[in-house]
Amino acid sequence: MQDLLISTLIQGLIYALISFGVYITYSILDFPDLGVDGTFPLGAAITAVLLTRGVNAWLTLPTAILVGTLAGLFTGLIHVRLKIRNLLAGIITMTALFSVNLQIAGSNLAVDRDTDTIFTSPAVMALFGDMTLMGRKLVISLLLVAAVKVLLDLYFKTKSGLLLRAVGDNAGLVTALAKDRGSVKILGLAISNALVALAGCIVCHDLRSYSATMGTGQLVYGLAAVIIGISTFRFYEGSPLARMFRSRKALRWLGAPAGTTAVIVGSVLYKLCIQIALSMGLPANMMKLITAMLFLLVLVLSGRKGEEIIHA
Repeated sequence: MQDLLISTLIQGLIYALISFGVYITYSILDFPDLGVDGTFPLGAAITAVLLTRGVNAWLTLPTAILVGTLAGLFTGLIHVRLKIRNLLAGIITMTALFSVNLQIAGSNLAVDRDTDTIFTSPAVMALFGDMTLMGRKLVISLLLVAAVKVLLDLYFKTKSGLLLRAVGDNAGLVTALAKDRGSVKILGLAISNALVALAGCIVCHDLRSYSATMGTGQLVYGLAAVIIGISTFRFYEGSPLARMFRSRKALRWLGAPAGTTAVIVGSVLYKLCIQIALSMGLPANMMKLITAMLFLLVLVLSGRKGEEIIHA
């Protein structure tokens, strides 16, 4: 039971990176980026190929971030410069990336057990060699997600980050400030897809495999995690527990959690819901159906449907 909970937590942390990306596009940019379902396996495909060719495991992370950034730039450019509607721009990217991923790594690619990953690299083994593999996965995943969260929180406080947040809420304000809102959108899409590709990279390290279909449903997962997390923290903020924490200076940050914190919690909770469903005896090949039904339930319970997802 303990191993199952730890495994669920690891998965929730890794997939929180997808939710970060979806949080930027849907909740901040007001952009339905379906390219996520192509960018996720793109990061995994690049990682699998590099690992099988003996490239240092840690170098696969910046490489995945780079290719994800390029995918986001592609979506942004065809939307902003070619005036293609945002939904169609994402579909075009997703479709194109399916073929790109097949060219890079084929339909499936496994990484040999003797190949080092970020969880078994010499540096990690030197620091956490006394831990089990699952323990190392938990620590490394937690450190990576925490680092990304801190960087995002710091970025959102910069001038560029504030402009990014303004584009979805008040695009006219960005124009009034003599800034090109199209360029800001492109930047946001690049950051979002970079995070999604990074998630695909880490999943490949975790599973030691890549599949061309592994991106299917990742957008739904990201959306559900965002909505669950934000809804959970809205409930928390109105609770007596929140008021108690606000009265304690050391824990004041819990009283007004950032959106990124909510996203992490939502990702872990959503993975936990899926794991509970599988533990009840539902077959693994029903995973996508379970994910879809859970997402529908989340929408109904949160009172958000259709366009109300945006700015959740």
